[in-house]
Amino acid sequence: MTVMERRHDTPETRKPGAISLKNILYATDFSHASESALPYAAALCRRFGSTLHIVHVVSDANLLLMTGGVDYVSVETIYADALNEANEKIQQVTTRLGKIPCCPHVRHGRVWTNLSGILADNRIDLIVIGTRGRSGLGTLLLGSVAEDILRHAPCPVLTVGPKVCGRFRLPECHANSGELAPVELELQQILYATNLTPASLTVAPVAIRLAGEFDARLTLIHMIKDCAEYANFQDRPGPIEDGVRQLQALVPKDAALAYEPESVIEFGPVPQGILKTAAEREADLIVLGAHPADHTTHSPWSTVHQVVSYATCPVVTVRG
Repeated sequence: MTVMERRHDTPETRKPGAISLKNILYATDFSHASESALPYAAALCRRFGSTLHIVHVVSDANLLLMTGGVDYVSVETIYADALNEANEKIQQVTTRLGKIPCCPHVRHGRVWTNLSGILADNRIDLIVIGTRGRSGLGTLLLGSVAEDILRHAPCPVLTVGPKVCGRFRLPECHANSGELAPVELELQQILYATNLTPASLTVAPVAIRLAGEFDARLTLIHMIKDCAEYANFQDRPGPIEDGVRQLQALVPKDAALAYEPESVIEFGPVPQGILKTAAEREADLIVLGAHPADHTTHSPWSTVHQVVSYATCPVVTVRG
């Protein structure tokens, strides 16, 4: 993912069937991790003409930590101070965003309860978040609600993980005015990982539409964890050929793609295989499915956790 000069196309001149992102939600705790995700949210808003909803939730747990056990400070005062500080910080963010339409949201209470309400009330099309720390999602910027976001969000979630680096990290460029400079994402390689379950039918279109929007090369990969059964697959090509055919069937014949999609079958541990393939192809974006409850669908939670935690490029997860 690289930075390029802003193109002259507009949402009005975009080709039919292109992605529409009218409302993007950027969740922040004002940490360095969440700051690293802001340029992506800004660049996407510029490309799609989106309104950016900037959300900070003051959780009850954080407020308890702020008191430090001092019992003479009233809860009302703590809330008021925390909310005032959050509003000031969000105002600073909106100032940096310049002409991008922004809608600030400062709430207190249960984080996911507040987020889910904002998502529904504002018809959010995409969530942008950042993660931090060695344990990846265990220390997502929104703490314990991280898994709620990725498991239950009704729209795609773009996560900038702690390992995103090099040309895949979108820098925070500033113009002379102090605003974020008008940069744009350029996706050249997109990797979509699937285990070929019915949930793939709901996730694959997101990867395909992203590839079409950015004129990117699309690789579809299916990992086979237990390769013992297919140890002699060169003599028994059936499962391999079947897998390739299933991957190819996920892409409609009339898909408006600049390049012929590539279908890949690999053997071995699933998250490691996805990360290895992404590195080999220098993928700018990984697309995965996530399910709120069990491991029978598109991507087991352990796979999503490890890929988001260790990917060197951003990851889009879609609830399957």
